[in-house]
Amino acid sequence: MKIFKFPILNQFKKSLCLLFVFGLFSGVIYAQNVTSGIDSTSVKIGAQITYKIEVETDTTNLVVFPEGQTFTPLEMIHSYPVDTTKLSDKYNLIKKYGLTQFDSGHYTIPVQKIVIADKTFQTDSLQVEIRDIVVDSTKQGLYDIKPLIEVEKMNNNWWKLPLYILLGLIIIGALLYWFIWRKKPLTEEEEIALLPPYERAKLALKKLDESQLLVQEEIKEYYSELTLVLRKYLDEKVYDRALESTTDELVNRLHLLKEGNQIDFSKDTIKNIESILKRADLVKFAKSAPDIALAEIDKQTIASEIDHVKEVLPEPDEEEKLLNQQYKEAQERKKKRRKIMISVAAGLGVIALVFAGFVFKYGFNYTKDTLLGVETKQLLEGKWVRSAYGYPPITISTPEVLARLETPVPDELKDKIHSTKFGFGTLQDNFSVTVSTLKTVAQNPQAPQSAGQQPQENQGIELTEAAERAIKQFELNKVTDITVKQEEFTTPNGAHGLKTFGNGHIPVGNSDNYVSGHYIMLHFTKQNVLQEIIITWKNDDVYAQEMADRIVNSVELNKAE
Repeated sequence: MKIFKFPILNQFKKSLCLLFVFGLFSGVIYAQNVTSGIDSTSVKIGAQITYKIEVETDTTNLVVFPEGQTFTPLEMIHSYPVDTTKLSDKYNLIKKYGLTQFDSGHYTIPVQKIVIADKTFQTDSLQVEIRDIVVDSTKQGLYDIKPLIEVEKMNNNWWKLPLYILLGLIIIGALLYWFIWRKKPLTEEEEIALLPPYERAKLALKKLDESQLLVQEEIKEYYSELTLVLRKYLDEKVYDRALESTTDELVNRLHLLKEGNQIDFSKDTIKNIESILKRADLVKFAKSAPDIALAEIDKQTIASEIDHVKEVLPEPDEEEKLLNQQYKEAQERKKKRRKIMISVAAGLGVIALVFAGFVFKYGFNYTKDTLLGVETKQLLEGKWVRSAYGYPPITISTPEVLARLETPVPDELKDKIHSTKFGFGTLQDNFSVTVSTLKTVAQNPQAPQSAGQQPQENQGIELTEAAERAIKQFELNKVTDITVKQEEFTTPNGAHGLKTFGNGHIPVGNSDNYVSGHYIMLHFTKQNVLQEIIITWKNDDVYAQEMADRIVNSVELNKAE
């Protein structure tokens, strides 16, 4: 028998073998790149398990480790930094995680995915045991339940707002006092203005005599100041238009006053006044230049004539004095009113600026509600309380501690129903929340079950019927136009229930008036227990809406021990 050889077939077989061996070898290499393990396979409840992933790879490869809660049903409580060690042309990377579980039992740590370059590798799943903590009840002392005590809620930093307001008022008051109400030291001009006309005239002549106008041969300026002193005095005491009158007009007025026996001027006084005023006009308008000695004589003459005018002026009668006193009082009142108006305007201006600043930073509605002290806003921004209510417990965060409410049960049902209820606010308030637990006692728990029949405690309670009963209770409380929407609800710790929500019209007190409102109901059931949370609030209240969302997101149900 002859054996025929086929070179092409033999070569194909060799290629297949090489590919198989290369694939197997590469698989072994990659499998050795990733290893995982835990420090203990059995720990007590709440103890930490250290989960380690070790990767050996080239220095050029990118490695991505698992992140987040990928170890469910165990909870990751800490992710440690990657420990890197370089071995020649490779990196040895070690990533550790801290895991824990608070319920006893046997758990499986799921497969974890690690990305190396463009390839994905998986670790092996691992089994762990979470053990109960053994308590010897025969040696553990038993005590009665402690009574409820009232705890005063601490308002965090409540003193800051009054302190800021007080500081602002102090600053505003200090500024107003310093710039408006404070008696400021008088300037020289103000002190001179308070002097009587005669003394002011004498003081002005003295200052003119002390000036260097004559020495500097400033004749025109000298006569202008000299005649101004005379005209001011005559304007205040004799003729109230002396400053704006011409020389002839002023002299004619002095003659009229003399002829009318109003002021007993002497002829020499009028003549001297007329002579000096006309000489001053010539100096100012005709550029005349009298002798310096004559200018000094004219100044002395003006001083003498002012004395003569003062002597012939009639003494003011009581009525004139009263009028002067009333005028001064009126001026004081006017000045005081002006100060008050400036103070009020300044205060309002500061308040307006502060309000505008808060509006710019926080918005108009937020600033307005802060100033008005809106109740729901204060509740939302206050210190919230997180606590568990009822049994099995419902853990929930609320703006106030929920108080225990009476839940009357008929005598014939007391042995069949156990009910607890906690709440804050009522349906008529701006915001309310109630948490209740209803537990029915199973009858004949030892009775045998027929084939295919579920045990009684596992039949549960129909959540839709529970929601309908709660809506009926709303109607009994005179709530009208109720809209109902329902959807499945899951708490953050995985409990499933029913969410019922909508709006309606809530009565205001005992009147026939109604206001729009919203509600949210959460119902949960397990075996023969019904747990219910009801939240209500008035319409268009953004703070109440935010509180309701925060409460709903905080609900957690714990397993009954």
